[in-house]
Amino acid sequence: MDNSNTLPLGSAAAPAQARTTTSRIKSIFSGSVGNMVEWYDWYVYAAFSLYFAKAFFPKGDTTAQLLNTAAIFAVGFLMRPIGGWLMGLYADRVGRKAALMASVLLMCFGSLIIALSPGYETIGVGAPILLVFARLLQGLSVGGEYGTSATYLSEMATKERRGFFSSFQYVTLISGQLIALAVLIVLQQVLTTEQLYAWGWRIPFAIGALCAVVALYLRRGMEETASFTKKEKSKESAMRTLMRHPKELMTVVGLTMGGTLAFYTYTTYMQKYLVNTVGMSISDSTTISAATLFLFMCLQPIIGGLSDKVGRRPILIAFGVLGTLFTVPILTTLHTIQSWWGAFFLIMAALIIVSGYTSINAVVKAELFPTEIRALGVGLPYALTVSIFGGTAEYIALWFKSIGMETGYYWYVTACIAVSLVVYLTMKDTRKHSRITTD
Repeated sequence: MDNSNTLPLGSAAAPAQARTTTSRIKSIFSGSVGNMVEWYDWYVYAAFSLYFAKAFFPKGDTTAQLLNTAAIFAVGFLMRPIGGWLMGLYADRVGRKAALMASVLLMCFGSLIIALSPGYETIGVGAPILLVFARLLQGLSVGGEYGTSATYLSEMATKERRGFFSSFQYVTLISGQLIALAVLIVLQQVLTTEQLYAWGWRIPFAIGALCAVVALYLRRGMEETASFTKKEKSKESAMRTLMRHPKELMTVVGLTMGGTLAFYTYTTYMQKYLVNTVGMSISDSTTISAATLFLFMCLQPIIGGLSDKVGRRPILIAFGVLGTLFTVPILTTLHTIQSWWGAFFLIMAALIIVSGYTSINAVVKAELFPTEIRALGVGLPYALTVSIFGGTAEYIALWFKSIGMETGYYWYVTACIAVSLVVYLTMKDTRKHSRITTD
């Protein structure tokens, strides 16, 4: 019996027929704000590592200290598969809303630990140990956030606008990174370089912990998705059900591999690349990163909306082809560029290409899996792939530089994108073959 008309509109279990566009947007906004705060906290580490590297590690040359912070950045990624697994199970069993609230709470604790940790000169090896522990908490949080957030946004959107609305996952992801850079720019203007190195780098982590509390409050008012509330109880374990979808799992790995590596190359690593390789000032590298990321953010809903018209597969193929052909030329030319505008246009060209992946990867993965394992199916293989390729991007790039073969990294990125291209060419278009029922 259909009792959809007997439930209030604001009910967490309210069926989709009763949902208005306003209620959908409100829930998507609440979820997206939390996503933005999570990624702000995650990226603050990368944005401020140039300043706090000396605080957590013994004295040495700049590249060595950056290698240490990049290694811990990679360590945080080791927890992402565990987060994708645990939070995916939790989201598929208890609900998308509950899992999203838990993930933002973990992020709050991680940021607070970094903000309050004493430096190496005060507690010695205890300083990097605390930093590692904080990043492990944040990795657990982000690992759970991605799959659940992608699932929530994709299920909450209507079939005709699913690509558009799910693209806001990367809008908020990028905006979190932009806010981290904005905080960096402001602190560079109001504090001296000495103050930033001494204690100023702690401020953004304290801000992140406070914002996470606000995000937790907002997520309390989110509606649960109709897909979850209508799902039937599974007769077997979630992991056993997941193993019945090996093709979908490998598709997630393959389509993520090149995209995540390209994304981390042109976003988190690029700020260090402009300083450490091109020779630009920290201030110039920060403003270039902020300007390119802002435009990159604006592209996401445009391309996401386009995928609702032409399909997901053609856009993924465009990224694969252009990324394979132009990664080496872009990075090689960027190596020799000295002007602000020259670097801006090259990085922007690269990010336009990467948008073919970032704008729709969340909805593509969500459309591959049935409701009962969707958050787990999206989150676990994605987190594993990001840990291997995205989390190690900075470290591998710096390693190639340290052995005098920096161009080797350019070819490494190209090869990974080419592998993903093969997946794009052979997969079905999920817009036409989606497993998300119409809400």
